[in-house]
Amino acid sequence: MKLRRHLAAALLACLPLIAAAQGDFPNKAIRIVVPFPPGGATDAAARLVATKMSEKWGQPVVVDNRAGAGGNVGSDLVAKSAPDGYTLVMGVTGSHAINTSLYSRMPYDPVADFVAISQVAVVPNVLVVHPSVPAQSLAELVALAKREPGKLNYASLGNGTAAHLGMEMLKSAAGIDIAHVPYKGSAPAVSDLLAGQVQVMVDGLPSALPHVKAGKLRAIALTSLHRAPALPDLPTIAETYPGFYADAWSGLFAPKGTPQAVVDKLSAEVQRILQMPEVREKLVALGAEPVGSTQAEFNAHVRREIDKWARVVKASGARVD
Repeated sequence: MKLRRHLAAALLACLPLIAAAQGDFPNKAIRIVVPFPPGGATDAAARLVATKMSEKWGQPVVVDNRAGAGGNVGSDLVAKSAPDGYTLVMGVTGSHAINTSLYSRMPYDPVADFVAISQVAVVPNVLVVHPSVPAQSLAELVALAKREPGKLNYASLGNGTAAHLGMEMLKSAAGIDIAHVPYKGSAPAVSDLLAGQVQVMVDGLPSALPHVKAGKLRAIALTSLHRAPALPDLPTIAETYPGFYADAWSGLFAPKGTPQAVVDKLSAEVQRILQMPEVREKLVALGAEPVGSTQAEFNAHVRREIDKWARVVKASGARVD
């Protein structure tokens, strides 16, 4: 009994210190890990958020690029970091939804090892074809693929990426056979698509848009639930196959065990930043759509995405050992 009383007294004595630590958060530099190389929409979004956080709180907020294993390396680093709010990760569709079904061994659990702070942005993907493909619409592309099963090839950024699995979703929904040609990243895939070595691809809108505008690629449909301001006349795949959704998204996560008061403060700040007109304009210019969801909304979104992509991974047979 005496030991219990001493422990209880010690805990009560610490509570004011814990509260004070949370109350003056942040009082030192915050690190946002981006689990990919510099450049691209995810990195740019992280840097926008970091800049505005630093301006508001008067503390450095640095972006740390830790690429590898489809986002697993950087995400695992954060999962195993101190749960104090000073180390965060800009998780994405792959690192926090697809990979848990794709990899035979995962170093972390995207739900159990993290706290969802806020979804930051969605980057629409677009289905594009080489101009030599005799299809002006999704219906015409599907009809062509059915007439000549296996003749068309589609490029992806690699096995298990959203570009790969998004096409597998379309193949399943439309009942078509298009052969998969995986590449190591967007640049070589787009290069071969522009050269006509492959005919079809699902790519991020920011990457594909300049080639579409230049007439070097033909946009067929978006993988979003709604049309994009950058291509307002381009229909979505969901308009033909209801519920189809295969966009890339990003959002901030903290390690599990981060004090709720700190998470609340981070979430409120991210939501505030993503309502700022200049931030929204910059994200839209990158081809991204700002979100700024609550913790509960983001957590529910992540769980839905994990379930959805698990079905797609299983159906496609994709696997990374």
